[in-house]
Amino acid sequence: MNAARKLLAVGLSWLCPFSFVSAQQADIAPVRPHAPILWRPYEAAGVPPIRLANSPRLRELVRGGKLYLTAQDAIALALENNLDVEVARYSPFLSAWQLERAQAGGALPGVPSSASQAGSVASGQGVAGSQAAAGVSGGAASTASRTTSNTSIAQIGPVTQTLDPIFQDTTTFSHVSTLYPDIVQSGTPVLIQNTRAYSSTLQQGFLTGGSATLSYTNHYLNENATSDVLNPSEAPNVSLALQQSFLQGFGTAVNARNITVAKIGLKISDLNFRTQVISVVVNVLNAYYALAADYEDVKAKQSALDVAQKFYADSRRQVDVGTLAPLDLTTAESQVAASQRDLVISQTSLQQDELTLKNLLSRTGLADPVLAGVQIVPVDRIAMPASEDLPAVSALVKQALATRSDLAVDRENLNSSQTSALGTQNGILPLLVGFATLSQAGLAGVPKTVQFSEGNQVFTETPNPYFVGGMGTALGQLFRRDFPSESGGVYYQESLKNLQAQADYGVDQLQLRQTQLLNQKDLNQVEVDVMNAVVALRQARVRYDAAVHNRILSQQLLDAEQKKFGLGASTPYNVVQQQRDLASAQSVEISSLVAWSKARIALDQTLGTTLETYHVNLGEVRNGRISEAPSPLPPAGDEPGR
Repeated sequence: MNAARKLLAVGLSWLCPFSFVSAQQADIAPVRPHAPILWRPYEAAGVPPIRLANSPRLRELVRGGKLYLTAQDAIALALENNLDVEVARYSPFLSAWQLERAQAGGALPGVPSSASQAGSVASGQGVAGSQAAAGVSGGAASTASRTTSNTSIAQIGPVTQTLDPIFQDTTTFSHVSTLYPDIVQSGTPVLIQNTRAYSSTLQQGFLTGGSATLSYTNHYLNENATSDVLNPSEAPNVSLALQQSFLQGFGTAVNARNITVAKIGLKISDLNFRTQVISVVVNVLNAYYALAADYEDVKAKQSALDVAQKFYADSRRQVDVGTLAPLDLTTAESQVAASQRDLVISQTSLQQDELTLKNLLSRTGLADPVLAGVQIVPVDRIAMPASEDLPAVSALVKQALATRSDLAVDRENLNSSQTSALGTQNGILPLLVGFATLSQAGLAGVPKTVQFSEGNQVFTETPNPYFVGGMGTALGQLFRRDFPSESGGVYYQESLKNLQAQADYGVDQLQLRQTQLLNQKDLNQVEVDVMNAVVALRQARVRYDAAVHNRILSQQLLDAEQKKFGLGASTPYNVVQQQRDLASAQSVEISSLVAWSKARIALDQTLGTTLETYHVNLGEVRNGRISEAPSPLPPAGDEPGR
């Protein structure tokens, strides 16, 4: 049993990395349904769950309880696992859905369409239809109805027509009893009507500012009136309604402004994603090289402690043989304590920077058991070239203007604002709408013979044979256009002062001017940023060169002071003072090198060339899988701190 448990544990340990691989391969892009086309639009897209597992690259780089990292490995891990990048990956998908929403037209999401129909009859059909045609009001009746009305919408600028075709179909069955109707017409004190009403509508909006609505209705009526010559009867109707705005709301540009803004938003989301990736790369590089410098600093502090301990041991031997006063031994011992303190501080700083880098490289932070217990070993050192060899500042400024994604976002935001302003500009115009309606009607039913008396005479009335028949007869009348109706007109509306539209336009234009000025301010700041970055880089190099020279001199002074002390021409205080100066010079040299590295990275960020400098493929970052292979294990004895 114990052997079986061990075998099972080994198997699970092998399967665990594969579970992380499969989790990493999952995509975050919404998946559209693959149902048949008839009901595909009514199935929701599948949105995968968030990814919290780290990429398998993290496990591949752990060897012997240590995480060996080159700078390129650190960038790859961060771009695969950093949560800020993962959050930014969703922005292009959001912008794509917003574009799709804009392409559907309409005002705001969630506005219902109107549909109202009761147990109605067509004009001229039955008693109620005859009364309506004659302008006579019938008796009160209880009707079953379903009504949905549009909500009130406040939107600046003309509302774009709904560009997504809308189909509506309503069917109503009703049984209506009307007490004491017009007995002369109905022939009965209780009129009972059984109706079936069918209504179908297809509506399509256009970017020109118009719309077309094709409607079909049919009313079936069966009632107990003795005066009906057609009972039961069918009354179909087909109509085409056209509408077009000619002033406010006219034109493709103003009606497609939301679509254009959404397309610009899609570009902006890509640019913002690039900006976020650059920010993460910069943070990772700074943290990586800070950790590499920490290892060098720990190494320098350990070397200073070794020197102080050796000097203390030498001084103690001299005290034992009587060539050195016991009080001078206290000075050497104090230097050992100070060196131990500096070493602890340097080791603590290394641990803190290591935690910072771990958090940048993982989606779960230190909760990942693989990352929690490992030591990060940076393989790359900060390499300073012999010279900077920078182009002229004017060329760098030109490069920054062309490549920086934040400046491109400013330009796209300005285009978006100018496009949106078309709405308030067009909204100043009065409302002029032309409309036209074409309709065809039909009527057919079962013939009835009606007899009525007037005085001593009896009259017999029969239906016109043209209307005798069923649904086929009524539809034939529609297609032959036997009973056409046409109507048209113009609707005009204006606000005499038009203060609201004028104010909306004024506010929009003033905000647009502010945006233009802010963009110009950002453009002016580019030259300042580039010059500051160049100056900072050159100053960092000068400071580093001075720090290296100072460290060499401090080493030489310490060596000379130790020789003098060995000859009895110096004191322990002087030797300790030189040891402190050397330790301080070593720290300044390391911090100066880190400052140069940050200045170099900041210059690339200012120029917008960070991704190109470090060979980052933005397409791979979007997918969350970097093709860069893990770096090989460094040679033995070549680790930082050794």
